[in-house]
Amino acid sequence: MNNNNKFYVTTPIYYVNSKPHIGTLYSTLLADVATRWNKLCGKDTFFLTGTDEHGQKLEESAKKVGMTPQKFVDSIVPQFKKIWKLYEIEYNKFIRTTDSEHQKAVITLIEKMKENDDIYKSTYSGWYCVPCETYVAINSNTPKNESDEYICISCQRKLKEISEESYFFRLSAYEDKLLKFYKENPNFIVPKEKLNEVISFVKSGLNDLSISRKKVKWGIPFPGDKNHTVYVWCDALTNYISALGYGQTDAKSKDDFKYWWPANLQILAKDIIRFHAVYWPAFLMSANLPLPKKMLVHGYVLTNGQKMSKSVGNVIDPENLAQLYGVEEIRYYLLKRIPINQDGLFDIKDLEKRISSDLANNLGNLLNRTITLALNNNLEKIEAPQVLEAESIAIKEKCEESFRSFWDEMNHYHFHVALSDLWKFISELNSFFHEQQPWILAKNNKPLFEEIISDICHSLYSVAIMLWPIMPKKMEILLDTLGEKINFKNNYEEILRKNIWNKTFKLKKTKEALFVRPDQNKKETSVEIKKIEEDIITIDDFVKVELRVGEILECKSVEGSEKLYKLQVDLGKLGKRQILAGVAKYFKPEELIGKQGIYITNLKPRKLLGLESQGMMLFAQDKTGTIKMATTSGKVQNGTKLS
Repeated sequence: MNNNNKFYVTTPIYYVNSKPHIGTLYSTLLADVATRWNKLCGKDTFFLTGTDEHGQKLEESAKKVGMTPQKFVDSIVPQFKKIWKLYEIEYNKFIRTTDSEHQKAVITLIEKMKENDDIYKSTYSGWYCVPCETYVAINSNTPKNESDEYICISCQRKLKEISEESYFFRLSAYEDKLLKFYKENPNFIVPKEKLNEVISFVKSGLNDLSISRKKVKWGIPFPGDKNHTVYVWCDALTNYISALGYGQTDAKSKDDFKYWWPANLQILAKDIIRFHAVYWPAFLMSANLPLPKKMLVHGYVLTNGQKMSKSVGNVIDPENLAQLYGVEEIRYYLLKRIPINQDGLFDIKDLEKRISSDLANNLGNLLNRTITLALNNNLEKIEAPQVLEAESIAIKEKCEESFRSFWDEMNHYHFHVALSDLWKFISELNSFFHEQQPWILAKNNKPLFEEIISDICHSLYSVAIMLWPIMPKKMEILLDTLGEKINFKNNYEEILRKNIWNKTFKLKKTKEALFVRPDQNKKETSVEIKKIEEDIITIDDFVKVELRVGEILECKSVEGSEKLYKLQVDLGKLGKRQILAGVAKYFKPEELIGKQGIYITNLKPRKLLGLESQGMMLFAQDKTGTIKMATTSGKVQNGTKLS
């Protein structure tokens, strides 16, 4: 089966501890644009994305909200699919690591590594990062917190010293093989400096890798030993082949895997390069499988100068953003303004400026003026002239040069450069329109007027084809205005290789502007960027909340809930009240009975599982997940109001 004309691209699979933000959208958008571009170039494409759903973090997150891990991940995954659909992400498959076919592939891969004598059982003693679910080697460069405790270099959270039984992968045996592969494949990682980082890491010496966890229950059982689960990264990385049918025995799955693997492009952020460029190739070598052809490593999307992160609190909600500025406008901005080889700043004011100048003024306004001028002069059908004037030949050559540059940069995944160069041509096209003054030619030189309109229409047609991977719906509207449409078999050939301006355009009146400038009068609805501009309440808002001290007289479990307690609370003059509190996972009833706590007493009663709650008890939870009651420093009279 010939697979020379195929393009298989993957994104990282995203951890489902929170809904997607602009950072995760960026990785997925890169894959979508790369897929659309290769489809435009006539290739058979397959685009994979998905979610990483196993591990200790998810097990703990599910426990905190009183859900099983499976129900917890099932509640988060639809949020990813919703955002991807909103942003026109056209993936071929959405893989979940809880899928049965994926789990079978993981077991198959580990069995292959066992056959190659690359797995053995031993004991790990050292430092471990629970949030990152990875062991950390301690050295002089390991950072510490204010309490002089070791912290993870990636997430800046406290490391935990552990000792436990584990299965190990003989990563050290692949040091020379990996270095040989990097040398023979100098373009394996883009940008080049990231490959140099990987080579330096491998040359410093590789330790064998723990690929199982004995204390983590939420994961794939380790083949041959049900007391262990598969290490979450070994599990997650396998998705790139499990989605293609690896590990399945039917003929179709085998054919699909043979056709699509190896991946032509694997997209990832720089913080997970070690897992993808070192561990993953070593796993594949051990299982005698081909290695990916290329890895595209991008930087972080920064807001307020920091990496976007839930823990930092500077995430941007893509759904809100789309409602305010438009889906394809955001797609364009992310591709144009975030350089692929370094961190890039997402800035709302700059976004508004780019929508106004690049999209509404330079491109949208040019289309509108051209169509309006032609139709107002009864020119609906545009025939290409057999002979071009010198000015027309010049703009035609600039258009061809622009496409060749765009084609080269897109094929090297320099999307921001490709768009910057293209907008130079769009600016030149605007200058051409003004210099030729077609509104005057329409009155005194009809043939030249028609030629100039034809030139601009051919140029806009080429621009629309180039921009289709970035803004598909907008460019299909532009093409429809010209009486054209996307043709995956012919568009690429027409523009790049032939560059013959022989099309006949049938113009249509635009129903509305292709791009709309952001409404400066709606600043009060600007995008929520959490903790960049924190929500502020006034003293009038605060005094509405009534806080009182109460004593817990009774504490009983609520039938049907692992989370809720039913409390009877003495609030002094306010009497006794029934209050429901979701802290059953953290306290035993005897630990609460007789204790004074702080309650919001003027909330509207609400029902939970058929029971009425007549207030809210206050608790505090720190970063480690520890829960404590909010209370006073000493005993006070029940019903005392806080002020």
